[in-house]
Amino acid sequence: MTSMINALTRLSRRQIALLAGFGSLFVLLGAFAFQAAGYAPCAMCLWQRWPHAIAFGFGILFALTRFGFIPPLGVLTMGISAGLGLYHTGVERDWWEGPTSCTSAGDGLSGLSGMDLLPSASMDASLVLCDEVVWDLFGLSMASYNALASLAFVALWIWAWKSRA
Repeated sequence: MTSMINALTRLSRRQIALLAGFGSLFVLLGAFAFQAAGYAPCAMCLWQRWPHAIAFGFGILFALTRFGFIPPLGVLTMGISAGLGLYHTGVERDWWEGPTSCTSAGDGLSGLSGMDLLPSASMDASLVLCDEVVWDLFGLSMASYNALASLAFVALWIWAWKSRA
């Protein structure tokens, strides 16, 4: 454990940013793997993917250019991702209401007839509501794990920002 800590303390700003960026890529690949395994994403799940794609780009850009404004942007981007993950977790746990467009709450279905609610060939059969947990591990949903990973990446981006190496 001590040798791992020593190795981490010797990382350069570029390496730390790459670690954060590739961490986001790993989260994205995991999301796509779950989707390929049959776990269709809800709308809020899709929202949470965008900051990771952007942060991966920031990691690569910083490694190539070392522009000093990139790590703060990485902090902001992963902060947004953590916020989306926490918000989605709260919607899943009924701590607060989510958007009526993707939850079973509210009157998003009002005004629809019985025929409107029947599936048709043009409707996506894999519709997932944002307030339903489709997968969990140790009581935490994918949104919760995204929030935790994003907070870890915030810490890495701050480290890359403040590091002098």
